[in-house]
Amino acid sequence: MDFSELRAIIKDESSKGAYVPSSDLIQKIVSELKKHEIIPIITEIGSIPEDIGHDSSEEKLYAKVSDIVLAKCFQELGLRATVNKERANCADVLVKSQFHGYSLIADAKSFRLSRTAKNQKDFKVKSMADWQGENDYSVLVCPYYQYPKSRSQIYGQALDDNVTLFSWEYLSILLENNICESQHLNISNLWNVSNIISGNTKNADKNNCFLNEQDKIIRLYLKLELTEFENSFDKFKLNIIARGETEIKYWENKIQEIKLYSREQAISELLSSLKLNEKISSIKKYIDFLKRGR
Repeated sequence: MDFSELRAIIKDESSKGAYVPSSDLIQKIVSELKKHEIIPIITEIGSIPEDIGHDSSEEKLYAKVSDIVLAKCFQELGLRATVNKERANCADVLVKSQFHGYSLIADAKSFRLSRTAKNQKDFKVKSMADWQGENDYSVLVCPYYQYPKSRSQIYGQALDDNVTLFSWEYLSILLENNICESQHLNISNLWNVSNIISGNTKNADKNNCFLNEQDKIIRLYLKLELTEFENSFDKFKLNIIARGETEIKYWENKIQEIKLYSREQAISELLSSLKLNEKISSIKKYIDFLKRGR
């Protein structure tokens, strides 16, 4: 199975309107994938396809599938991982080391390539710290190139609360290099990177992007040559570029489709996209409630 096939399953299942059974079905499918099958999917899952509607049932299912893929990654790393059934006020994935006793929470993030404006709330770093509870680590998994490039509060928050800013790309590299925890290999240092960086960071610099330093720590941990590590990221960039060109084509086709609309169809589509009737309905419900009194 590749990403396009998984994407087709998500689309088909979301049309059935049965969220829990669809999630369970896809979880079973993903759990049966071999490592060589899941690796190509890992870096694709971080980019939400542009043809998935905002706040749609398909987008909701896609988010759940990203949790499922993340749990599968941890399982391939030799850890026990389960997808949290609750979506509110808790982490997506719960992970436990079966050999060394530590535990962590993990949160999967995916973004649209068309969405460039992101703020600290999109990453929920502070929430990760709050959700950690008695677990030893908290790990945020986000597309590498979607992290802020210079200064951001998320870096300071990660250092203050020891939240690891991991990426789908890092997970791909780990699996490609056959990293798997065992009785003789404890990989907990991978989830403690922010704590390591914090010890070498001045307070005035804590909001600076530390991904380059983190890259070095992870590369040295894996004992990879710099060229080998950089070649992996060059490959990731090429994949993102190819994916971006596909998403651009989707919007270009959509533009041509809209140009063929009749005046009435265009007005109808505009009203629908602006959700004006829904806004009017919400206000009516509110003032009707006030009219009825306390």
